[in-house]
Order: sequence, then structure tokens, then C-alpha cells
Amino acid sequence: MSMTDATGSREAASLPVMNAISQSRIAAGDPRLAARLKRETDAEVLFGAGDRGRYSTDASIYQMAPVGVVVPRSMADVTAAMQIAREEGVPVLPRGGGTSQCGQTVNAALVLDCTKYLRNVLAVEGQSVTVQPGITLGALNEALKPTGQFFPVDPSTWQRCTIGGMAANNSCGSKSIRYGLMADNVRAIDAILADGSMARFSEAGPKNDLVARLHALGAAEAAEIAARFPDQLRRVGGYNLDALTPQGRAAGRGNLARLLVGSEGTLAFSAALELKLWPIKPRKVLGICQFPTFRRAMDAARHLVTLDPEAVELVDRTMIDLGRSIPIYRATIDRMVLGEPDSILIVEFHGHEDGPLLQKLVLLDEMMADLGLPGAVVRAVDAPFQAAIAEVREAGLNIMMSMKGDGKPVSFIEDCAVGLDDLADYTERLNDVFEKHGTKGTWYAHASVGCLHVRPVLNMKDGADIRTMRAIAEECFALVREYKGSHSGEHGDGIVRSEFHESMFGPRIVRAFEQVKDAFDPTGLLNPGKITKAPRMDDRSLFRYGPGYAADEAVKPVLDWSAYPGPLGGLLGAVEMCNNNGTCRKFDAGTMCPSYRATRDEAHLTRGRANTLRLALTGQLGPEALASDAVAEAMSLCVSCKGCKRECPTGVDMAKMKIEVLAARAKTHGVPLRDRVVASLPRWARFAAVAPVLANIREWFPGGRWLAERVLGIATARPLPRFVGNAFRDAEASGDAPGAKGDVLLLADTFNRYYEPENLRAARRVLRAAGYRAIIAQSTKGARPLCCGRTYLAAGMVEQARAEARRMLDALALHPDLPVLGLEPSCLLTLRDEFASLLPGPETAALAARAFLLSEWIAAKRPDIAYRDTPVTAHVHGHCHQKAFGAFPAALAALQVIPGLRAKPITSSCCGMAGAFGYAAEKQEASRAMAGLSLVPAVRAAAAEDIIIADGTSCRHQIADLAGRPALHSIRVMDAALR
Repeated sequence: MSMTDATGSREAASLPVMNAISQSRIAAGDPRLAARLKRETDAEVLFGAGDRGRYSTDASIYQMAPVGVVVPRSMADVTAAMQIAREEGVPVLPRGGGTSQCGQTVNAALVLDCTKYLRNVLAVEGQSVTVQPGITLGALNEALKPTGQFFPVDPSTWQRCTIGGMAANNSCGSKSIRYGLMADNVRAIDAILADGSMARFSEAGPKNDLVARLHALGAAEAAEIAARFPDQLRRVGGYNLDALTPQGRAAGRGNLARLLVGSEGTLAFSAALELKLWPIKPRKVLGICQFPTFRRAMDAARHLVTLDPEAVELVDRTMIDLGRSIPIYRATIDRMVLGEPDSILIVEFHGHEDGPLLQKLVLLDEMMADLGLPGAVVRAVDAPFQAAIAEVREAGLNIMMSMKGDGKPVSFIEDCAVGLDDLADYTERLNDVFEKHGTKGTWYAHASVGCLHVRPVLNMKDGADIRTMRAIAEECFALVREYKGSHSGEHGDGIVRSEFHESMFGPRIVRAFEQVKDAFDPTGLLNPGKITKAPRMDDRSLFRYGPGYAADEAVKPVLDWSAYPGPLGGLLGAVEMCNNNGTCRKFDAGTMCPSYRATRDEAHLTRGRANTLRLALTGQLGPEALASDAVAEAMSLCVSCKGCKRECPTGVDMAKMKIEVLAARAKTHGVPLRDRVVASLPRWARFAAVAPVLANIREWFPGGRWLAERVLGIATARPLPRFVGNAFRDAEASGDAPGAKGDVLLLADTFNRYYEPENLRAARRVLRAAGYRAIIAQSTKGARPLCCGRTYLAAGMVEQARAEARRMLDALALHPDLPVLGLEPSCLLTLRDEFASLLPGPETAALAARAFLLSEWIAAKRPDIAYRDTPVTAHVHGHCHQKAFGAFPAALAALQVIPGLRAKPITSSCCGMAGAFGYAAEKQEASRAMAGLSLVPAVRAAAAEDIIIADGTSCRHQIADLAGRPALHSIRVMDAALR
């Protein structure tokens, strides 16, 4: 199914007001419209097939190709783009982080992406803050910390969801029992209306004809609104018509900003939002209540809320089991549970002093005992444990989506809300519905307010399962109505629920919704087809996996993807693990995704790349598939950091996927000269080491750098690592006596062998001090040193890498009982990772089990090494692969046993060098930007007497080049500290 084919059938359902001209432009990506936008705005204008494809999905099951994408630099750009769209008859879709569960942020429209530039705090005055719509909740609360206040509406996507998107969706979060919904916390919205005019919606107005008409509608329908709107805190479906009624205004709900909140971009564009702030409560404690059955947990919720908690969050058995299968969450979940509970409830108490909060935990213990469950509370009172629990809870959706295969938990009845007294009965009956239809549901989230995220496991590629989805939706919503609940309790309406408004609210209220939409937007300019005049939720032409969705069988993967079911040897299934929830759009202490952090471009994001690959693998980007220019561009700034392998909750391994792209590109277009030269470095380095002065000619010959840039594209501003005259030779270790405690195999990688041999010599001395002899692993086939093959993988030369892996396996098989130790993270960890994809089998698995970074091995073995007192502060930068494989804590631990040494981790993402990436002339801006985000400032801020440690060769060179400070491998510091 091509992008054009998919779009053609989608427009009719979603754009009832738009004309035939706009529809033809939507199908073609209209270069004339793109040219006008570029000419009349200063915005970034993205109309290519890849860009449109990346914005065609959100975290829902839907896919709708947009007309194009505008990334405005200013509100003037927004106003101009909306005017052009209005004149051209093209609808407009404001978009934040694109994390919507119900399809709110996809449409056959002109997308306005506010997240790159429109993300500023405009003013802080007393208990109010005014912001632009593209700022994320996480960035806002970080900026507010000095004021002692915060914005309390806290969806699990707080790191990447935008305030504009939260207002459009009427977001809630875990603490709504305390702070209410978004509608309760937005004081005013400065809006751009569909006709281009500006208006401020607040308690005071505006006072104009539009508002007069709306108030008249509210008065006329007040009785119906009172009768049909559910009396639930978590009611976010439809428009907030109660803000228009006399009774609503009398009850303090008459702020007209409430009408725009939850309107999903269908009524106006929010140019600035004034928010209500709350004082930060600095202390908190958590009690994790264990339940033997799901029903007992649901029945307990109504009792636990009487203790006045900040939140009560559910984690069910499925999430416990899936979380344990994900390395980054395993240890946390093991601490959270006692034995094998069926469900747990996480109860949070916040305050200003520890004493009253600890007393709350005592009361929680007593209540659980009264409920027949004594000793069933795990206490979390220390901040690190609490932070880890929060990370697991916030990743709940993605943890659920980590199921491999086509069957996934599907969001369509996800956040229905009922009263707590009915919660146990409602959830039990809904589980019966699932069982009746031959499936099961996954459950987590907000037990405190009767809003549980439930997802039946279904296959959205299967027509029978899609029919089952509709049947479950109808039966579920009937149950919700029976319990006088809300069928949309947090995630809005979008495509999933808008068509059910009539059964939920009745025809008269739906007509009132339509009157509100028509009053604001008579031509259907703004996000048409959402809330009113919606398509059917099971219209497969709108699905990501539509009727024509199929793998391009011409694609022949070069790596093993058998861990994932599905076509193309499992490659497509691996790509489809990305559920678009956007965890990669984060800026916290993790590694993922450095290129997005530097550019803020959807194209250079793990999610954006995964979407590009999915479209390419299913023929939606043309016949070249993985070898296409669109895919190459999406992958151009991927530094293969592997941050996503560890930090993406669904395990999207973009570094491995990039190898497939590079291989396809190499097969179709050949390997560029620079890539061939770098790839073959392990082959020619030994000859260069014989005449290092000649090998380093670029660095001393006048014009050498200029020539290297012209011929190879190596940036003139970058000094290359220098070959040394005393390269490490295997014979140096040939006469060593056996170690008192045994022997180990030491990998002498290319970089440490020929550029920094002092690191290998230091490793031998440290191992000797620990009682071990270092045997240098040597090839059984010729004199050429062993190589992990990574440089070949980075060029897409997979067969050459496979040959190197075979040489390595054969050589190391001669010492099957010895641990294999290495210094360079990218090299050693190739044995644990890529080897399994190059040469799958028990031999490779056995090698992976005995391959360690030297610091990992020292931290685990804890050998008795005699160190002298070394009173120095060491700022330690973790190599991306160290972090991706959980090896960075071991690197710190190995240093921290040195007396007097204070090892402080540098909070940073990728250094931006990434092998040869940082030397490429065309990658300079991106490389320097990645380093400049946190690493370079941290190094420059270190005291002159402090030392900098980085175990990665690339990292050390990047630090030296851009921060002007030398960095050492940790083994050099250990060696220097030996007595």
C-alpha cells in the first residue's frame, strides 16, 4: 500500500468540508503549496514522502498522511501558515509530542509542529505561569523549580508531552485526585481562531458575539447537559459544555478556557497558555500494596483513598512479568514485589515533613491488615528507589507494548472511568467480556479515580480481531453507561471514541457539540473529523496496518532477526515494536536519543527512524526500500549509540537496524571511499604502525587536511588520532608467568593497540597486581591481529564483519574456560551483541557469557589490588555502549575502590564522536551539538586539578578536541594508583 493509495481513501472520511483541490494536494504532497509556505513564512517546511510518513502516525492504531509539515519559528509563522491553509482550502492540525492514544494528532491536514521552537516560558507571575504550546511538562517544571512551585498535571509522558497537547487533550495524570484535570488548572488561553483573529479565553471573556452565542447554547441545553454528562472527575469526552451553562458558571466552571481544553485542536490554536501553579511538596513516601487477586486490588482502592493519598496506581501481573523481562526494569520490580502477587497498588503520600508521612505508611499497613492482608506493604522511602518506581510506572504503556508478535495490547477502551464503589464489579465484568471474545486485557494506572488503562490483546492486522475490537468496544461502553461512568477518562476522543458520543451523551448533546464546532470553525479548517462528524473507529482505511499493508518481500535482511515473529525474517516485526509513544523524545539523564537532543527533528529520532523503516519495508516509500534516499537521510545522524536498545521500553534497537540500512545501501549504491578506508583500518593499521610519521602525514604535511577533506570528506578542523611508534605487540606478553589466581584473555583492539598502547600495558599491570596473567588473544589464521568487525558494520560491509567474527570465535575457542576482557566498549560489547546477529548459535552465546569489559570484570571479581591513596576527583563520562549494556555502574565501582579517589559520573548523552562520525565534514554541526548539550560544559566546569575519565576512544578524542582537556581510560587511573 503506497502512501498515496492509503491517503486517498482516508480523506473522504476525515474531511467532509474540504474540497477536491485540497484532496488532490494531500495525495501529492503539493509542491506548489510547499513553495508558498517557504516563500511566505520563516518556518521549516517539510513535504517529502519521508517527512509526511513520519507525521502520519501517533501512539494510536491509526495512520493518515498529512498534506505536509510546517515547523514554525514564531507565532507569526503560525498565523501565516493558517492563513495560507485557509485560502488554499487545506485543513490544519496543531501537533505537540504526537503521543496521543486515540488518533487525535493524525489527519489529512497541514501539521503545525510546535515542539522545536515554540517552547518558551513567557512569564511567571505569582501563582501563574504563561507558556508557549510546544514546551514539555518536564522542561516547564524544571524551569519552575527556583520558584518553589510546579504544574501538577502529570501524565506518564511528562518528559515529552507538550503543554499545548495536554490542554488539547484535557490531560490528567496520576495525581488528579489531588489537583484535578488540565481543565481545572488552565487560567487562560490566547487563541488564534479559524478566521485568523486572536482572542483571549479566560474567566473574563472574551465578550463578543461568538461567546454570546455559546452562552445562549449553554442556557438552552443546561438541563440536558446536567442529565447526560457523567458525574465523574475523569470525564474528558466531547466539549466541556458545562462551562457555558448558568449552573456551571455559578459553580466556578465558567472560565471559557475550559471550553478549549479537551477540544483536540478542533476549535482554535493555543498560542499561549496561562497555568495555575502549586507549591512543591518536597517529601514523599510510597507504600506498595500486594494483592493475591486482581479483584481484591480493585475492591481495596475505595478504602485506600480514604487515607488521603496523592495517588494510587495499579500494576498488574502482566506488567510485572513483562517488566522483569526488560533489563532496565528488572531489579526495580524485584524490589517492589513480595513473592508473586497478582496485582500491586502503589500508594503515594506527599508532604513537607517525614514524620507525618511515615505515619501514613503505618496507617496503610493497618488498613491492609484490616483487609485481610497483613505484612503486604513494601515501603519506598529513599529517593533513588522512588525514582526507579516512577520510571517503571511511567513506562507502563510501553512495557505492555513490549510483547513480541502481531498481538499487542490495543488502546480503544483504554481509559474508561467509573466510580470507585463500582470498580471491582466493572473490571470483573469487563474481564468476562474479554474472555468471551477469546482474549485477555492488560491493566495499569489510576486506581485512585477509577480510571484504569485496560488494553485487550488483539492483532490489528487481522480482520477477525478488528471485528472483535468493535464488539468489545460496544460492550464495554454499554457497561460504562450502566455504571454511569465516562467512556473517555484521560486520553480523549480522537478517532477511537468520537463516533460513540451519541450513545454516551445522546443525540441532543452531540448536536450541541456540532454547534460549538460550527460556531468556532464553520469551514472545518481545524483538525476535522475529531469529536464531531467522525469516521467509524474500525475504518481499516485509517489504520496503520491497513488492508494493503504487507512486507516488501524483495528485502533480504543480512542479520538474524528470528527473535521477532513476522515477515522478512522478523525484521519487520522488530521495526513494528516501536509503538510511537515517543519515549525517545526525552532530555533527562539517559542516552537516547542524542541526535534528537541536538536537532529536535522528528526525522532524527528513534521513533521517526522506526516509522521511516516501517514505511520503507512495506513499500510506502517507493521501490528502493531500505536503500532509498529517504531512509538514508533518516539514518544520517544516527550514531549507533544503542541508547534505544536499553532505554526504549519496547526494545527498538536502531543501531542494529542501521546496519541493515547500510548494507542495503552498500549493495545498491556501493560503499563510499571514506567508509571503505575507515572500515579496513584494522587491516592496514599494522602497516601504518611501521612508519607512523608517514601514516600521520595529514597532521603535519602542509595542505594535508585540506586534501583529506576534498578526497575523503574528513573535516579539516578535526585532528585525527595519531599512530605511535611504540604500538602494542603481542610478543610483549609472551613470556609472562602464569597468574597466581589464573589467566584471562585480553583483547588488544585496533585503537588501543596502535594509538594508545599505554592502555593495554596498564591493563597487563593491573591484572598482574590482581593476581592474573593476561594472555593476548591471537588469531589462528595468519599474523593479522584479531578484530571485532565493528568498523565493517559501520560501513554496511556485513560479510567482511562476519568473517572477522568467525576469526574471533575460532581464536577464542582455544581458551573456552577463560574470561575474555577488553578495554574499548564498542569493540568488546560487539562480542555480546552483534556477534549473535552475525553468527547466531550456541558458540556465540557462550562467548557472550564470558566477554566483559575489564572494569566490569574487576567490579564483579573484586580482586584484592593494593592501591595507594589517590586524593583526586575524577569526572567519569560513560561510553554509550557501557550505558546501553548496564556496564557504566561497574566502571564507577571499579574506580571507587581506589582510596581517596572520588569518581563522579558526568550526566551526559552521547559525546557525538561515535567512531568516524565526528570526523566527517558534513557531520560537524551535529557532532559538536551533541557534545555541547552536557558533556563539554561539564568537562569545562571541572576544576583544573580534577581528572577526566572516558573509556571510549572516540569519547576521549571528542573531549580533547572540544573541551580542551585530556581524558584518560580508567585503566590508566587504576595503574597509576597501584602501590
